[in-house]
Amino acid sequence: MTAPVEFTAPAADQTFLRGVLRTSLRLLFRGLVRPPMPITGQRAVLRLLTAASPALRGITRSTGMLGGRPCEWHKPPSGRGSVMLYLHGGAYLIGGANTHRAICGHLAKRGQMDVCALDYRLAPEHPYPAARDDALAAFQGLIELGYKPSKIVLGGDSAGGNLSLITSLRLRDLGLEQPAALVCFSPVTDFTGTQLHEPPAGDPLIHPKWIEQALALYCPADVAHDDPGLSPQFADLHGLAPLLIQVGEDEILRNDSLRFADKAQAAGVDVQLQRYPGLWHVFQAHAGMLNAADFALAEVVSFLRARGC
Repeated sequence: MTAPVEFTAPAADQTFLRGVLRTSLRLLFRGLVRPPMPITGQRAVLRLLTAASPALRGITRSTGMLGGRPCEWHKPPSGRGSVMLYLHGGAYLIGGANTHRAICGHLAKRGQMDVCALDYRLAPEHPYPAARDDALAAFQGLIELGYKPSKIVLGGDSAGGNLSLITSLRLRDLGLEQPAALVCFSPVTDFTGTQLHEPPAGDPLIHPKWIEQALALYCPADVAHDDPGLSPQFADLHGLAPLLIQVGEDEILRNDSLRFADKAQAAGVDVQLQRYPGLWHVFQAHAGMLNAADFALAEVVSFLRARGC
């Protein structure tokens, strides 16, 4: 893969902690969040694994509604007028605003910006394009609250990264204003699943069977997996908002990020790709614990500051 890279690696440290986290994820997430565990069970596992997420000092956390969907706000005492609409990951099957509090809280604190995590509709109850419709409504809801599009960031991890990209493309196709920037942590960009990565150390988080399950439950039978609305890797990317992609080297979805960055650059998009050696899918969730996660979120803030957010 030859995608453009702008990245300064943090010093390799916390070897013991990384090993503990890798082993724990392999046992408690990869080993459970997959078939034959039913979706209700998978959702419960993720809630349990992310239950201990106290509000950060100096950040107010509250619930609300946005675009007709529940949401959770993380706000500093005095923000910069910027807001990130955060779209959580979970293969479009599991997760919610309450399972991604660590990322959202730390982004709000480091960036001194409001962060709104959206509880968009999930499959199998609500397959594509329900989540995209919810994200579009939420984006318009932020504008109605007084945020300017030039101060709105779309961010997300994994499936939420996919949702950020397809929402931005849908806004463009509808002739609506783009967000100020996109921030994607290990986004899914290609639902064909034909170019998965096989890291030598193994992926401690995602089991291939879980990907197959997500494809079956989220993607409608009458929509091809390479449909540009579903898989942005096959879309025309001209006019896409400035984009930061962060991806770990030890994850099976690594190539989705590398290939998309290549295509975005070719389309003239302002894109930065950051690759993190020795790390796994959405390692940013360990913010406040893992130095590399804190480094990565600091990089997000620097990227946004440089673009006026």
